[in-house]
Amino acid sequence: MHQRVPAAVTTQGGSPTDNGDSVVTLDQVPRWSDADFRSSFGYDNEDPSFTNPFFPDPLTSPSEGESSSYGMVPRFPVDHEINSKIYLWRGHPWNLEVDAVVNSTNELLDEAHSSPGLHAAAGPGLAEECTTAGGCRTGMAKVTNAYDLPARRVIHTVGPKYAVKYHTAAENALSQCYRSCLELLIENGLQSIAMGCIYTESKNYPREPATHVAIRTIRRFLEKQKNKIAAVVFCTTTSTDTEIYKRLLPLYFPRDKHEEEVAISKLPADVGDENGETIIDERKIRIKPLPKKNIPITLQPPAGLPVSDVGLVRRNSSYLDFYLDPAFMSLIKDPDQRRQEQWEKNAQEQRGWNYAKMLGFGDLGGPILSAAEEYSLHSRYLAKAKSLNLSEIAEMKIVYRGGVDSEGHPVMVVVGAHFLLRCLDLERFVHHVVKEFEPLIQKPYTIAYFHSAATLQVQPDLGWMRRLQQILGRKHRRNLHAIYVLHPNFHLKATVFALQVFVDNVTWKKVVYVDRLLQLFKYVPREQLTIPDFVFQHDLEVNGGKGVIVDPRTKYVYHRPTVGIRDIVSPP
Repeated sequence: MHQRVPAAVTTQGGSPTDNGDSVVTLDQVPRWSDADFRSSFGYDNEDPSFTNPFFPDPLTSPSEGESSSYGMVPRFPVDHEINSKIYLWRGHPWNLEVDAVVNSTNELLDEAHSSPGLHAAAGPGLAEECTTAGGCRTGMAKVTNAYDLPARRVIHTVGPKYAVKYHTAAENALSQCYRSCLELLIENGLQSIAMGCIYTESKNYPREPATHVAIRTIRRFLEKQKNKIAAVVFCTTTSTDTEIYKRLLPLYFPRDKHEEEVAISKLPADVGDENGETIIDERKIRIKPLPKKNIPITLQPPAGLPVSDVGLVRRNSSYLDFYLDPAFMSLIKDPDQRRQEQWEKNAQEQRGWNYAKMLGFGDLGGPILSAAEEYSLHSRYLAKAKSLNLSEIAEMKIVYRGGVDSEGHPVMVVVGAHFLLRCLDLERFVHHVVKEFEPLIQKPYTIAYFHSAATLQVQPDLGWMRRLQQILGRKHRRNLHAIYVLHPNFHLKATVFALQVFVDNVTWKKVVYVDRLLQLFKYVPREQLTIPDFVFQHDLEVNGGKGVIVDPRTKYVYHRPTVGIRDIVSPP
């Protein structure tokens, strides 16, 4: 019932064929180790609507600030035999002629919760067999017949639900999904498998962290079982997933020494154990090596002790303490004790934030997030933001894109007077901010904040600002070039000072106060900004005299002449 697809239909780099029931063989799918696949690494064949700067190539040379990887042992060395078994295919796996395809489903193996298009391609027989399979637990897998598919078997697996609080458990459950599928493949005497992205939108698993787990688990499994598996095809159905796989595959499957060396500095700190699972320090056995101490071979009981009581003495701990090295009995600090100390430390830090609360800057309590926690938090908010309709917030024009500043950095405009706290759902607004800022924070960018007439509106406190900064993540703080604040007042300057003291001394020192529009145009050209009319009016009201303006970053003194409305409104 299936027809073969000519090789010319399948484009290199994993592009879809969209030929319905057409069958695609493995020799038509680009192999990861093929030389001609490298030419597609520039993403020429991808969806033109997808902007590649969001996903920088990890194989670019490290920046000056990054440490050299010279002399370090690669965690995933080049293995041409393993690389020859890896394929990347853009499209659904149902058209591939392989031994098994993977279906991401739920515990009941319902057709409605299965990978889109699988049951339609396989026919009604698959759904009937799934109802008799007895369900499947999260992280496990079950195998059924493939029916009308060109594959021989379908392997069903249940991915985990994701929550930042249970990040490690979700990672290990997802890793177990991929291992279970490969184990079933071998148990059934099969050798080739095509697997799509097991994580689903409904379970909120961030795409890039999930891809790390998938690729490293496959790599670790092939290191042990490469003689039993002939092909593993990673299947993607969106431009986003395709780009992520193209960026991350060289880290775990380097094809030459250059990719191997670059991967040393680009890989995450935690790449799991020998199976690809996340390492949990608290579960390690913490026993020190045996002490090197000269202990008499023959233990003599105390003089005058009856022979019948010798065994009791040798079992007496106080007697044996003389012969044991105390270092042998010492362990590293108990994890429960370390956790208790961490809680006490966090509580002490939160008591310190009370000073900020007493000064009216809001509650700055809560633990400091690690880089991994901030990354997961940002990924979760970004995934949710993409699924929401936030048009009503976008129409308020609180945050919107400008052009570029005088140094070529993209500009994000923030209008303080449009921030109507009584009319906003702050949680939805945060999702809108994350979605709007995502294209900018991948490289250096600038913020232009108009504080004109903003004193008439109630503004959020520092606690909310700190939370927003954590959600945007470290990349936002690192790539932020400057914040140009137009028409600041004393209260705003005091708030920024408090942010420097209590929140982030590095980020908020990038604030540049701008008293008038003409000075702002020195940083951001007039034609690059869409400025509300009331900002021009406010500028005329507060700037009528002469004076000087000092740039707090460069200490350059600008002489401020008297200008009229025509000089400001008209473009320079």
